[in-house]
Amino acid sequence: MNIENIVQKIWNLCHILRGDGVSYHEYISELTYLLFLKIAEENGTEDLLPKGYRWRDLVGYEGPDLLNFYREMLTYLGGHAESENIRKIYAFPTTVFSHSENLKAVVDGIARLDWHSLSMDGMGDIYEGLLSKNSQDARSGAGQYFTPRALVDSIVKLVQPALGDVVQDPATGSGGFLISADQQLRARVAPDEYDRNPPKYEGVEIEKATFRICLMNAFLHQLDSRLILGDALTSDADLLSPADVILANPPFGAKAGSARKLREDITYGGANKQLAFLQHIYLGLKPGGRAAVVLPDNVLFEEGVGQKIRRELMELCNLHTILRLPSGIFYSPGVKTNVLFFVRGETDSGNTETVWVYDMRHEAPRFGKKRPLTAGDFEPFESAFGSDPSGNAPRVSEGEGGRWRSYDRRAIADRSDNLDLIWLGGSDPAPEELPAEPEEVAAAIIGHLRNALADIQAVADELGDSSGAAQ
Repeated sequence: MNIENIVQKIWNLCHILRGDGVSYHEYISELTYLLFLKIAEENGTEDLLPKGYRWRDLVGYEGPDLLNFYREMLTYLGGHAESENIRKIYAFPTTVFSHSENLKAVVDGIARLDWHSLSMDGMGDIYEGLLSKNSQDARSGAGQYFTPRALVDSIVKLVQPALGDVVQDPATGSGGFLISADQQLRARVAPDEYDRNPPKYEGVEIEKATFRICLMNAFLHQLDSRLILGDALTSDADLLSPADVILANPPFGAKAGSARKLREDITYGGANKQLAFLQHIYLGLKPGGRAAVVLPDNVLFEEGVGQKIRRELMELCNLHTILRLPSGIFYSPGVKTNVLFFVRGETDSGNTETVWVYDMRHEAPRFGKKRPLTAGDFEPFESAFGSDPSGNAPRVSEGEGGRWRSYDRRAIADRSDNLDLIWLGGSDPAPEELPAEPEEVAAAIIGHLRNALADIQAVADELGDSSGAAQ
């Protein structure tokens, strides 16, 4: 049974919760409480949970009131578990079940699943799968874009986090980058080497339910981590350390709905969240620190503040590689993205000399449910990138007819620091012009409406600020 089958079977259990009067986004949160206990049993981390409050205790309960027993479990784990992370995961839990019969049916359904086929990032995979199911439902829509696993693994493979590194994701979601970094590092080194000098993982997540999943993932994978519920663009980032490696896929869209001030060290403000995150990342690296960040196309060519930020990036860092990603690899088919790879310089000027660009987008297959992105899709790019995580491996241009070529800094300056470097087939159809499946169309409409509302809110907030300042 693969992850899709497990997600589908868990999704089917949601019908039981709906029968208990539970709304769409409530039941995903409820399921994660139960799934965490089950996966802890499966992957051997259950011993870190208090005795009497484990999955086996819930499954084996034979008393008269299973629901009350479950409520007491949640309360104890949230208030008295030895592990701080466990207390955070179950902080202020309130089950949405109303009847023991329905709770028993869901618990038995989870117990019957084949858990042996689950991947190492089980909790994250299931959560993302459930959110994807939720976002396909026209009555809800999660509005979150999780990074495809094959892309995460490829980025980590190239950047190569090392022993003792501080590895940070300032928009960590369910912790996919941190989990992949740890898995790949453990595969490269002996266990005693890892134990003598483990990496330190740091992450920030603003959405409470997703933050809880990240805590669960960190616990289940035994990461040495500092995870922060907050906004990395505010003073919450004061808790972060200077990083050796930053890996991120910041949220798309405009900054909206928060009255909190942007950090003072972020020079260039505005409503564009991606530009603010890009500044956070290059300012947060140690000298010599490496970063890879997924960003939408507009960051490459936006004028005004966007141009100033790109210029500062190339002064402070060696922006050595840009990967133009295929369209449609995120849930919304309208999202076009790139990965920027860069290294913070030892000095603060003149660090970028040559930018290499790999175009995976031109004449790429249509990715989606029927043709998912795989590790094999990244092999040609990984070969061109080379084995040096800082981009210093010898590279050979494929010329104007190939996917891989370079631009020197002077040529980019002549383009007003525009990094939207395209030389292959300008006639490629836009993603929205490609035929789409009905659920993709529905998701795209929901996404566009949500982004439009966010943009309108951002404008309203700025108008409100201007009005207040003028009074």
